[in-house]
Amino acid sequence: MPDALEHFIAALATGAGVEIAETHISWVLLAGACAYKIKKPVVLPFLDYGTVERRRFFCHEELRLNRRFAPDLYLDVVDLAGEPAVRMKRFDEALRLDRVSRRNELTAAHLSQLARDLVAFQARAAVAAPGFGTPATVRANALENFDELDRLLPVAAPLLKRLRAWTEAEWQRRTPDFSRRRAAGRVREGHGDLHLGNLVLLDGRVLPFDGIEFNEDLRCIDVASEIAFALLDLLDHDRPGLATWLLSEWLVWSGDFDALAVLRFYLVYRALVRAKVSALQRRTPEATGYLAWAARLTDPPAPTLTIACGPSGCGKTHETSRRLAGADFLATVRIRSDVERKRLHGLAPDERSGGAIYSPAATARTYVRLAELAEATLRAGWSVIVDAAFLKRAERDVFRALAARLAAPFALVAPQATPEEMARRIAARQNDASEATIEVLKDQLRGFEPPAQDENV
Repeated sequence: MPDALEHFIAALATGAGVEIAETHISWVLLAGACAYKIKKPVVLPFLDYGTVERRRFFCHEELRLNRRFAPDLYLDVVDLAGEPAVRMKRFDEALRLDRVSRRNELTAAHLSQLARDLVAFQARAAVAAPGFGTPATVRANALENFDELDRLLPVAAPLLKRLRAWTEAEWQRRTPDFSRRRAAGRVREGHGDLHLGNLVLLDGRVLPFDGIEFNEDLRCIDVASEIAFALLDLLDHDRPGLATWLLSEWLVWSGDFDALAVLRFYLVYRALVRAKVSALQRRTPEATGYLAWAARLTDPPAPTLTIACGPSGCGKTHETSRRLAGADFLATVRIRSDVERKRLHGLAPDERSGGAIYSPAATARTYVRLAELAEATLRAGWSVIVDAAFLKRAERDVFRALAARLAAPFALVAPQATPEEMARRIAARQNDASEATIEVLKDQLRGFEPPAQDENV
């Protein structure tokens, strides 16, 4: 450590009015309304802060990258005792999402907003340069975790051996998926460290902060790997329902169901990253807990197919939302016909069509798309809930046959409500993907073929 910096930090530590937080790569000085982040002069396998010039470069990178998420938090780069520091607006640490979650104050609405904002960010983020997010890079990053964990946690050697074997096999199986997603532009310059401790609730909105600036390999990643970190952390905070909700909301706004093919690989990878970091910090019980999560994620429950049917306002979306929020593991996604119908016509979930997309031909096309998505999701190893009217038995039979063909258990949910109650619910809707009106409901009721007893209600 440079002498001037050492004396400066030592003086602050003994002074008044300044708090110092320390990690293995930085100091954060908390003074008044601001926080000052100073990078330690360290060189590690994954970063190089060895010279003041490099530390200054990475301070400016941190400012550039994090202003994409939280421009009001990241102010500028200043010099302190000859050292560059990132100056930030200080916030109450109790508003970090890991702490909000521990107080049971994290809600589905918070995560819906995060999902929408994250998808919007990912859509405009720079596509990563060639070399990032390739199958070879994905494999190298995953195996590096095992190299460290084998050394740090010899007591876990049998489990690590099984997880390494699963990782190698899953990587081999998913190599075409990694390549396809890379070619499709799904590898972007993202945040890189999107766990709950790097999300903060300010003015009622969830904002990411403290993204990775020091290593492009860890930042230029598949968008599925990005969302996987937040999902894994929600599981670790014993919030599987909120994890399920966040994933389904991310799919609503992104339409990236293809991500499900690689998501489980990235969930296990993120669990191993957390295990490695905990082991490096000598928090062995925490590290072994993350290894347990990794093991559980490699062995998900067998996928199932559920359809929720009935006229508009009968309670399908409420019932499927309840099931998502009450999930006891991250294994299920929802597909909504109202959302996918709009996507087929180039509309966002909250855009209004004026009714032009509800012709019989458009409806038939929508059900074909729902079946395609359901099949791909089941084949990727995820359970599916399809939320659609399914007014005709023939429409429902297609999905029952799909489940039988894939040997997936099938269930049908048909919420009940009076016509008056359905009409009241439709009239009260706000900010919903459905464009159903009272007149639409009347037409649906006239043509509805209620599920028969043999339809597994």
